[in-house]
Amino acid sequence: MLNRKIEKTIIDWMNHSDKALLIDGARQVGKTYVIRKVLESRNCNYIEFNLIETPQIISVLSESKTIDDLMANLSLFTDQSFIKGETYLFFDEIQEFKELTTKIKFWVDDGTFRYIFSGSLLGVALKNIKSAPVGYLRTATMYPMDFEEFLQLYHFTNELRDSLYHSFTQCQSVNEAVHERMMTIFNMYLNVGGMPAAVERFGQTKNLEEVISEHEDIVLQYKKDFTRYESEEKKPFLTQIYDLIPSEINQCNKRFNFADLKKGFRYERSEEDFVWLNHAGVSLPVYNVTSPEFPLLLNEKHSLFKLFLSDVGLLTSIYGRAIKKQLIVGSKEINFGAIYENVVAQELMAHGFRLHYFNSKKQGELDFVIEHNGCVLPIEVKSGKDYQRHSALSNILASSNYQIEKALVLSNYNVEVIDRVVYYPIYMIMFIQADDVELPLVELDDLSQYHAER
Repeated sequence: MLNRKIEKTIIDWMNHSDKALLIDGARQVGKTYVIRKVLESRNCNYIEFNLIETPQIISVLSESKTIDDLMANLSLFTDQSFIKGETYLFFDEIQEFKELTTKIKFWVDDGTFRYIFSGSLLGVALKNIKSAPVGYLRTATMYPMDFEEFLQLYHFTNELRDSLYHSFTQCQSVNEAVHERMMTIFNMYLNVGGMPAAVERFGQTKNLEEVISEHEDIVLQYKKDFTRYESEEKKPFLTQIYDLIPSEINQCNKRFNFADLKKGFRYERSEEDFVWLNHAGVSLPVYNVTSPEFPLLLNEKHSLFKLFLSDVGLLTSIYGRAIKKQLIVGSKEINFGAIYENVVAQELMAHGFRLHYFNSKKQGELDFVIEHNGCVLPIEVKSGKDYQRHSALSNILASSNYQIEKALVLSNYNVEVIDRVVYYPIYMIMFIQADDVELPLVELDDLSQYHAER
């Protein structure tokens, strides 16, 4: 039974919050599984309701005026007992009940039960749910399994993690045998990805054909959701954009080219489609910034972006068996740049970063630019032997216009430091985490002794 990092979030909510909890994210990332696992591991009394499998429950939720009404009406759909003060009510596929925001305050204020929801973003603006009355709903987004979670298949020990993390923080090289083994496993992660069904199937069979089958089913499900939740005029563009992503990121200029949708096409004509795919969690946008300066959000251009798939395993399955084979043997002859950038985008997003890139005709392009520990941190991703050649990065570091303290290069090679550039093996992306900047406690001045002058 594989552990997920979000389990800590759920346990923290159970121990320290009186709010309802919403776990959202793309379909098939394991939301239902992880909620059940945590509730069962803590021997919680819980009752689960699925709003797609039992749509009649929606009218019950909508029409129940009191908690007693809710309990009586829900009892028609379960033979489990409702225990006041103990039972957790778990509503799955909550995107089917858009009126949740009007109910949540009433439920939480009553305090009779605890409430946990899960839902995919597909087809529903769950941002409306996230705008529920302040103080009543806590939200957390779930992503495919990141590389560190995937390492459980290989019995990744705390001792090995500590050793690698020491190398990461101290910028010291990893034992060469360990480094080679980690690269082999990382290449397998590129093949399998982090969708739980594919990871589980791989763990059971070690057969990549089975993994590809799981990936094909997931992509098919995504496209069915395009049809299920969106209007007729939107369906073709959603599918077309999604299908274009693998080829777009394989171009020299990985920025999404709207003309590939239709000659003369402009972003403004289909902005909602791109936003829909991003909110659904099936694509990852990396927005252009006009300057690599803090705060990046002020320099962001929404109409210029790279678009990656939410899971690198889906990407390599789309690219085909020949690419998967080359990843297994660790081929040095093929440029895996698009795949490497996709997995870095996926990891950074899962670790809490907002994703940006920088491009200038004069200085070149930086693959990623993030805010880390209150500073701008450029990241270059290299899949080949020339990993120390990075003209754009060198130009940015040399510029007096930007106060860049250091930069990272992720590649196939061991840890090394040259001037302000730290070279990490790409598997160390698992250690780049979003660290919130600590704010100091603020004293409240007592102004009662002061008098305004007349």
